[in-house]
Amino acid sequence: MKRPSVNQTQRWTIPQLFGLVKRNPLMISRWVLCWAFVGTVCGLFAGLYWNVLELMTQVLEQFQGLSLLLVMPIAGLIIGLTIHFLGNPGEIAVIVDNIHFRGGRLDASKNPSMLLTSLVSIAAGGSAGPEAPLVQVTGSFGTWVADRLNLKGENLRSMSLAAMAAGFTALFGAPLGGAVFALEILHHQHIVEYYEALLPAIVASCFSYLVFAGITKLGIAPSWHFPHYHLENIDDFALAILYGMIGAVAGWMFMSIFRICDRLFSLIPGPIYVQTTLAGLGLGSIAAVLPLTRYFSHNELETVLEHNFSAIFLLTVAVAKMVSISLTVTGGWRGGFIIPLFFTGACLGKTLAALFPQMNPALAMICIMASLNSAVTRTPVSTTLLLAKLSNIAPLTPILFASLVGFFLAPKAPLIASQLKTQKEPEA
Repeated sequence: MKRPSVNQTQRWTIPQLFGLVKRNPLMISRWVLCWAFVGTVCGLFAGLYWNVLELMTQVLEQFQGLSLLLVMPIAGLIIGLTIHFLGNPGEIAVIVDNIHFRGGRLDASKNPSMLLTSLVSIAAGGSAGPEAPLVQVTGSFGTWVADRLNLKGENLRSMSLAAMAAGFTALFGAPLGGAVFALEILHHQHIVEYYEALLPAIVASCFSYLVFAGITKLGIAPSWHFPHYHLENIDDFALAILYGMIGAVAGWMFMSIFRICDRLFSLIPGPIYVQTTLAGLGLGSIAAVLPLTRYFSHNELETVLEHNFSAIFLLTVAVAKMVSISLTVTGGWRGGFIIPLFFTGACLGKTLAALFPQMNPALAMICIMASLNSAVTRTPVSTTLLLAKLSNIAPLTPILFASLVGFFLAPKAPLIASQLKTQKEPEA
């Protein structure tokens, strides 16, 4: 009987992989080395990308106030010209389509445009984060490695997904959460359909996390310092469900704003750089009045946690942030909206805590953050894992309750339309 090889196109389930360890230790070690190599390279790239992004941000963050009415439209023009001449790099929706209908093959030819546009978008202050560019570039590297190894079918897709997970993990600093997120983002209903890629994604994520943390020193400690919270009362689960409902309502509101902005930009005639320049003007106008809405909110969320703002101000910032995220993404700027959505949820949670001082602000904020993101991205499990790591809040269960409420109360039509399979997948 012929022994299985690395090039084999068989679908390995998790039990089969563990059984393979007993029968052929050398075989599983070759797989692990492949996944570890992919994760290591992805972590190196993410560290380099983050350092370049920080340098560019330090230069552009010096512009504040009314100067943003000039700086951000110029940034939008640069983004649009880059897309016009180098091609449209796409977004998460395109990546999801490629996983579904191109056998997991991600196109590396889009990387130059994605890298340049995302660096300018994020550094100039767009309300979108680095997860989309990181996932696109690292995922295409996984495809490249799979091609070098002559992998086909599910093995090729698993390698691309492992690299995508490594990209997610580098940003969030949560190997398990990043691995599950890379699989969960692909569908609006099925939690993890591509379960064959779970183990490769976890291994690659672990190595990416170690390399990225070693380079940037990020992801080792919690990203945000939430107020102290202990789960001591069963009533907290009822509160988590209530906060989950509020987060779901916020998710519906955000998606409505997003689709309105998308329709408005679709009416603008002319080349893409007209659209991106106008988006920059809109973003600069909002940021000049409400500076907390600028950037993808990794640092701004900590500001919300540290200061006691009024409920009216926090609610205004939350709504303005929804508009900023929508202008950024629909206006042609590049980046992802996960951390900006977390920021929006935190503002809404702290608004409630300001109105009702008897509420635990940590529970209100973390639950609305979880529910809002789950409603928009359809990722309840990974959202729970990511937030537990980012906030250092140990009780997972209230976060999970809120995430599930947001997931189940979300609109039937997902914001990322490609999460719905509308074609039959080609046979491997």
